[in-house]
Amino acid sequence: MPRLRITEIFHSLQGESSLVGLPTVFVRLTGCPLRCQYCDTTYAFQGGEWHTIPQILERVANFGASCVCVTGGEPLAQKACLPLLVALCDAGYRVSLETSGALPVTDVDPRVVRVVDVKTPGSGEEERNLYAQLPLLGERDEIKFVICDRADYEWSLAQVRSLEPRAAVLFSPSHGQVSPRELAEWILADRAPVRFQMQLHKLLWGHEQGR
Repeated sequence: MPRLRITEIFHSLQGESSLVGLPTVFVRLTGCPLRCQYCDTTYAFQGGEWHTIPQILERVANFGASCVCVTGGEPLAQKACLPLLVALCDAGYRVSLETSGALPVTDVDPRVVRVVDVKTPGSGEEERNLYAQLPLLGERDEIKFVICDRADYEWSLAQVRSLEPRAAVLFSPSHGQVSPRELAEWILADRAPVRFQMQLHKLLWGHEQGR
């Protein structure tokens, strides 16, 4: 039976994406092959506990929420993530996947909302991006850029305009590097075809783990 190494399973409000504000169960998988300089979940790089998919489903069900977000780390680094996503969809949950975009998303169950984090130059992991799969994302999917400075913003906007993705595009300020107001002003000045977003969970609970 497939097993996954899990850092935490918790109930909170979705802090990002078009589902922001909805009560959601987060399944945080352990491990990540990337080392973005702004990462706020380094505690998920190692450790964790092994769970079977039925065990994960049981824990998720105990929270009584209809939305589930599978995240990390990098969840797709574990092969059993794909059958976990299928099982969650089969159980009737509204499922989203937060992934770095450094691993293929083409085999993800089509019922899952794929939120792909494109790595900017400021992240230190730009070379890991799989650009060819971005135009394949559908209207239900989302592409996220975490902006570290003005150069990151201009690079990200150029990517959006050249790729013309069908998926919604989200621009987020990197905490402590770009002020939210500054990024908002850039977007408005350029009439950028993107959605501005902040991390709701950080506004509510700061860096508290499991929130």
